Amino acid sequence: MTERIAVVGAGIVGLAVARELARTRGAVVTVLEQENQVGAHQTGHNSGVVHAGIYYTPGSLKARLCREGVALLRAYCQEHRLPYEEVGKLVVASTTAERAGLRALAGRARANGVPGLAELDALALREVEPHAVGVAALHSPHTAICDFPAVARSLAREVAELGGSVRLSHPVRAIRERAGKVELIAAMRRFTFDRLVVCAGLGTDRVAAMAGHQGDVRIVPFKGEYYSLGEGARSLVRGLIYPVPDPRYPFLGVHLTRHIDGEVLVGPNAVMDLRALRWPGTWRLAGQHWRTGVRELYGSLVKGAFVRAAQRYVPALTAADLREAEGGVRAQAVARDGRMVDDFVVDVHGPIVLVRNAPSPAATSSLAIAKHIAGIVPALSG
Repeated sequence: MTERIAVVGAGIVGLAVARELARTRGAVVTVLEQENQVGAHQTGHNSGVVHAGIYYTPGSLKARLCREGVALLRAYCQEHRLPYEEVGKLVVASTTAERAGLRALAGRARANGVPGLAELDALALREVEPHAVGVAALHSPHTAICDFPAVARSLAREVAELGGSVRLSHPVRAIRERAGKVELIAAMRRFTFDRLVVCAGLGTDRVAAMAGHQGDVRIVPFKGEYYSLGEGARSLVRGLIYPVPDPRYPFLGVHLTRHIDGEVLVGPNAVMDLRALRWPGTWRLAGQHWRTGVRELYGSLVKGAFVRAAQRYVPALTAADLREAEGGVRAQAVARDGRMVDDFVVDVHGPIVLVRNAPSPAATSSLAIAKHIAGIVPALSG
């Protein structure tokens, strides 16, 4: 009997899951998306960086699926003639105090199998990025950039070619389990499926509540604001320049990233969306990280603070070089005790699979996440 599976969410993760289920299990897959295009949210509003696996705890799902996902994504882009360019990344220690963090990051990256790593001094880092400054850096030459929205569109076409469908402007309004099936209403239509996979990003909590599986974490939106460099300043950045991250916080700080179209973005910051204040974990998170929150909010309100953050690594930049660019929103799971959930989290509740947490590097890892999820979606009995 042919399985009928619904996937909620037409971001890059949902579409990759749909393709994998159709390709490997022969399922008839229907993707339900509330927007009128695929990749409308996080997929279409991110840095475009294909992460190599530098930051993630060795042995975690993030570490494993990122490294697996890079290889799958590179091959996918080559097969489908989509842009993919290894521009390289520098993680720069701007002060002597940051050297220890940089060494720890290098050890973590090597444990994750990131290839080609090199630890550079102040002179050597300028051979990679002539306009960058710092006391030391970690160079990942195979960190890449690609066009994630183009990948999403390609995945959607494959879903259709495999006999599935991507139904845009189909917000899910109700879900219930009945006799081992999943019934749902989307766009005022009633559907019945054997299995349901929820990859709803910022909408995960709402869809999980409809299914009766809210759980003990909630998605807290963080707004990320960017500036872009004017054409005259783009030559100051060859590839990707990142700070040494604060290990207490899951965001990477203001960085400079070259995009596949030649644009160079500066950012993002990470400002908590106040709509999440109804969740107790949000207040506890704010209490634990209020200093960081104040700094990020200040950067949001004062362009000069944003400029100074970028000038730590590329001093030649001026305020006139930075122009406001389109921002994005990151969906970050926060536990009731205020702890940010760092790893990918996938729950199974009978015929329903919920992707609870899939922040960066989810786009990089999307094809590997899809394989992982396809392996845990319950098979039909009989």
